Amino acid sequence: MPDDVDVKFISDFRKMINLFPKMKFVVVCGGGVTARKYIRAIEKFGASTKEQSLVGIDMTRFHAEFLARIFGAEANPPENLPMNMKKVKRLLRRNRVVFCGALRWADDKTSDGTASELASYLKCPFINLTNVDGLYDKNPKKYKGAKKISRITWRKFNAIAQKIKFHAGQNFVLDQDAAETIMKNRVSTYIVGGLSEMKKIIEGKSFSGTIIEG
Repeated sequence: MPDDVDVKFISDFRKMINLFPKMKFVVVCGGGVTARKYIRAIEKFGASTKEQSLVGIDMTRFHAEFLARIFGAEANPPENLPMNMKKVKRLLRRNRVVFCGALRWADDKTSDGTASELASYLKCPFINLTNVDGLYDKNPKKYKGAKKISRITWRKFNAIAQKIKFHAGQNFVLDQDAAETIMKNRVSTYIVGGLSEMKKIIEGKSFSGTIIEG
């Protein structure tokens, strides 16, 4: 959601998921621009870091409920939110797609972290669909000479992520919490910027983006 709800993207996302009727998906929603707007606003009123994070968590859960309503019978009922990892696994037994936001509040925890922990718990790959087409050696939106990194080890990626100071609503391709989790639990992780590339990953084809493993 940049300035308005991207209805076309959501429609394309649903069509892409429906191309794989025999597969099951857990979709962890972030807070995005919307959460950051509210976090900045409440920060101006002197809210603590925890209060800022709780605002972000609420927005991730709203996004999950919103998408669950769009997917309808294909997804978990929206009233199942919030949830924990055991509940996600239980819902996955009877729903093809399970939407969730952040599962709980904890220091320095994020929706990226939630996704990485769920991938580890469910023993599945983690695909991070974001607004850049992979990991770069520096911010490609600021530096024209930024180079894409197509493959990186868990340890090297974690070293990069840990250099960034945590703050509620931060905007990094995959954050510190997730970086540490995928390294410790050896979760195969993909970073892509488009649905066509996500589809290629699911099909086991070569794709344009970044893989973190090894």
